[in-house]
Amino acid sequence: MIDREDILRRIIELEVEHRDLDAAIHTMTQQVLHEELQLRRLKKRKLQLKDQITLLRMQLIPDIPA
Repeated sequence: MIDREDILRRIIELEVEHRDLDAAIHTMTQQVLHEELQLRRLKKRKLQLKDQITLLRMQLIPDIPA
């Protein structure tokens, strides 16, 4: 089983990458000429990171018996 600290560490790593991508996307969109394909790839990666972060956070929530 994955340790809680490992999950938290991975979440932080993904959040940093997510913020970096956000900054890169913002910078790219401010340029007059930007590569549309590259921009789409960055946005797709950003969404994937968000999904991974959500899944990891869900693992931190304890199961509550019904």
